[in-house]
Amino acid sequence: MKNKLKSLTKWLMFAFLVLPASTNYKLEGFSFGNAGGGKQESTNYGIVGNMGEVSGNKIGSANYDLGAGLVFIRQAPVPNAPTLVNDGNFYNKLHLTLNVAVTLPADTKYAVAISSDNWTTTKYVKSDMTVGGTLAMSDYLTYALWGGSGGVYVVGLGAGTTYAVKVKSMQGQYSESGYGVGATASTVMPTLSFKIDVAPTDISTSPPYLVNFGDLITGSVNTSTDKIWVSLDTNAASGGSVFVYGQNGGLYSLSAGYTIPAISGNLATAGNGFGAQVLSVGQTSGGPLTGDALYSGGGDIVGATDALVRQIFASSTAITSGRGSFVVKAKSDINVPTASDYSETLTIIAAANY
Repeated sequence: MKNKLKSLTKWLMFAFLVLPASTNYKLEGFSFGNAGGGKQESTNYGIVGNMGEVSGNKIGSANYDLGAGLVFIRQAPVPNAPTLVNDGNFYNKLHLTLNVAVTLPADTKYAVAISSDNWTTTKYVKSDMTVGGTLAMSDYLTYALWGGSGGVYVVGLGAGTTYAVKVKSMQGQYSESGYGVGATASTVMPTLSFKIDVAPTDISTSPPYLVNFGDLITGSVNTSTDKIWVSLDTNAASGGSVFVYGQNGGLYSLSAGYTIPAISGNLATAGNGFGAQVLSVGQTSGGPLTGDALYSGGGDIVGATDALVRQIFASSTAITSGRGSFVVKAKSDINVPTASDYSETLTIIAAANY
């Protein structure tokens, strides 16, 4: 019996002394010491091994950990630092891209932790890219479902806030890894910028803003020489709108006690009336800025500027340097009393669509 045990021990020792090697390199003399670990190295290469569960704390630094034992060997690889950026002046979302080693299996899944208070509180990016307080198995997604190299937008974030993210992985029979190195980015505050100018050409002007028709020629459609220019900038996700309404419901004369009414329609065929018409729209980026159909008829077709607040310009997405112009048109007939004080006060309003 004693001889048999001795023979078995020799066989086990032979199994552990198989030398690590590859086609191009070989490290000889590799063995395990009394502490359950061994190391062999050359000028350019080294190999470290362990046997069983080695006691003691893991070795680590601020960004990296080196663990010992079978548990650490079987963990999925810790992901590289992701990329987190605000690539669109966003107030409610950030662009997240995972940085995954190409050698990892395609079925590797990843979970993303997120914090807005330097990890005092930890939340998680859910499978619908919103942020939640719990992490479910359904929130572990493959690299492809995290958008691949194109990434995804994490949505529903707070404005003017700095966020940090970090990623861990899980694959096959292996246990999940720890979190890797993180990344940070900030959302901005919501913005809305709006301005009007009054001039024949596209220049900047200052109040008071006055549009002069001159004399209204009976039976003719009279168009203002000056244009009303509108500037609109907003980072609102759903863009913004510009509205217009009139105080008097048309051109009103106090001395004559008469109003040339605000109408929607073709002034060329109307007896008398007053309205607005969009002439131009444009933007530097985003948008596009568009004129409302009511005010974009061309010719002598106008939209009403009465007491009802109506949209005259709009953008369905965030817009930078949106610029539009419109003119006002009027027509009088023999039924309109002569007076020199026909006037209307137009109010123009801008609103962002968050």
